[in-house]
Amino acid sequence: MRKSAYVGLIVLFFFLLAAAGIFFLVLEDIGGSAVDIPGRGTLEVRLSGPVAEIAPPDALTTLLLGVRPLAMHDFWTNMRKAKVDDRIQAVLLRFGLLQCDWAKANEMREIILDFRRSGKRVVAVIEEAPDCDLEYFVATACDKIVLHPLGWLGVNGLGGYVPFLKGTFDKLGVRAEFEHVEEYKSAANMFTEKGFTPAHREEMASVYGDLFSQYVATAAKARGKTEDEFRALIDRGFFQGVRAKEAGLVDDCLYEDEVEALLGRDGRPLARVRFDDYSRVRPASVGLETGPDRIALIYAVGTIMAGESLPPVMGGSTVARWIRTARKDASVKAIVLRIDSPGGSSVGSDVIWREVALARKAKPVIVSMSDVAGSGGYWIAMPATKIVAQPQTLTGSIGVLAGKFSVDVLLAKLGVTSEKLTFGAKADVFSPFRAFTGEERKILKEEILWTYEQFLAKAAEGRGLTRDEVDAVGRGRIWTGRQAKEHGLVDELGGLTMALGLAKKEAGINADEEVRLDVWPRKRSFWQSLFARPAMGLDLKSAAGLDRLLETLRLMDTTRIWAVMPFWIKPE
Repeated sequence: MRKSAYVGLIVLFFFLLAAAGIFFLVLEDIGGSAVDIPGRGTLEVRLSGPVAEIAPPDALTTLLLGVRPLAMHDFWTNMRKAKVDDRIQAVLLRFGLLQCDWAKANEMREIILDFRRSGKRVVAVIEEAPDCDLEYFVATACDKIVLHPLGWLGVNGLGGYVPFLKGTFDKLGVRAEFEHVEEYKSAANMFTEKGFTPAHREEMASVYGDLFSQYVATAAKARGKTEDEFRALIDRGFFQGVRAKEAGLVDDCLYEDEVEALLGRDGRPLARVRFDDYSRVRPASVGLETGPDRIALIYAVGTIMAGESLPPVMGGSTVARWIRTARKDASVKAIVLRIDSPGGSSVGSDVIWREVALARKAKPVIVSMSDVAGSGGYWIAMPATKIVAQPQTLTGSIGVLAGKFSVDVLLAKLGVTSEKLTFGAKADVFSPFRAFTGEERKILKEEILWTYEQFLAKAAEGRGLTRDEVDAVGRGRIWTGRQAKEHGLVDELGGLTMALGLAKKEAGINADEEVRLDVWPRKRSFWQSLFARPAMGLDLKSAAGLDRLLETLRLMDTTRIWAVMPFWIKPE
């Protein structure tokens, strides 16, 4: 067969694959949300892989991504439905490697514990997890933890290594030139230092130490052990099969058929209900979200930039528009702003801050913080009526930095030459072809100090503190949610359920009353994705939409002053 024929077959295969995907998406749109749920079933949830705050808002995005990530919003909603749905008798959680931080993990625990108040069971199944402190932390909220008979269970504590690249940059001839406010603002340290500065080490030791102590206390209590006993198990680190059961870390070591029997009722197995199928069950069909009042639930997720959102980037204009729409809608009684962001552009953050401040004057605005709400992510939360964070949420980091990478020495080593042509004394100030002068660094520091003062002033106003009180807990320092509450940076410790309860209370809605949730970004059907304005604010069918896309990319390249956290803070 000729080469062109092979190419033609390959093209035809991918065309048919795409056509099939589109067919099933259209079929799902036509079929609506109807789904058959057995009268006696087990909701099966796969807790594995990346954990998003909210799933892609449209079917077309899901098709293009090729996978629907586990979303906290779906898990929260499905477990709330399953709690009151008589057809769901139990929940089976299958654990893999979770890609999230400790605040989301704690929220999962809260959701599981709330479900268990119905009297229904939750069983965690772990096949093999050599390094699973985060996953095990979630599993301890379940009625039973089951390990495969040969399964390897690793509970060995938190921590890891932070890389520093200055030595490499020195050899290459790259200079990371950043000014920051102040000593704890360590987002650029991996490029500018060869190791921890005293402030950086103090900050990291404090955060990780608090996360570890929360983990030990929670897991030990759940497993009926003292904290010293649980720490001793962590120091041993690894347990296989029956040894994990003997240590009291798991309840049973079972094969799949034995798990089926464990979940059965009256000697009969329960039918399995797929998580994605159950996501199509409308909350109203089980008595949820049926009340006359509405609350807007707005997701502010990702690194913040000025302009329109371009996932995974959060556009200040996009989120501000959602908040403004909810503020002007008289039928919306309150707003819950769900934040999962390490910050980003100070301008993009301030655009959202303004709309939050305006909304608070019209109706209650409750912030719910997920894994991270630091720097610009905290900036957008400050004017809210109340701020709710998980005890493990990474928050604060009230500080600013700005700078550039200079590669002139590297280019010279490679034989690359350049000639200067500028009109204006500072036209090339952010060029990578030269370093800052001493005067330019001085001016840059003055500018970010001015931005930092705006940060302090707005935090003080929003939190009812003085400028000096905010500065004392600011200076770029990251706190856990528990620490942040002690310092007055957040009001309550809890998750989305608590935030929704506070929103109802502040809006004068009875605590037992069901409210309808107006969720942003709004879901769109396949056809809406093709022919309507996308939920994220980008219409690529028009010249104006392309202009917005190019403008967002341009702003990403030209933003100079950042309110952003270090991007390497992850559990290992």
